[in-house]
Amino acid sequence: MSQAIIITLAVLMLAGCGAETATTAATVGAAKKQEIEQGQKTMQQVQQKVGESMQQMQQSPQRAAD
Repeated sequence: MSQAIIITLAVLMLAGCGAETATTAATVGAAKKQEIEQGQKTMQQVQQKVGESMQQMQQSPQRAAD
């Protein structure tokens, strides 16, 4: 009978470790997702600024000619 209790406790402890690992993986995954989303936002902002700069550069010669 005591062997059954020890086995049951061992199984429960291992199951707990698995749950903790899954929780940690989910947390890391969520953090990586946020990091990727922030990187995408930054990239869009940079692209917008580059586009605006290109427009200004194209307009400068036109203004000088006027």
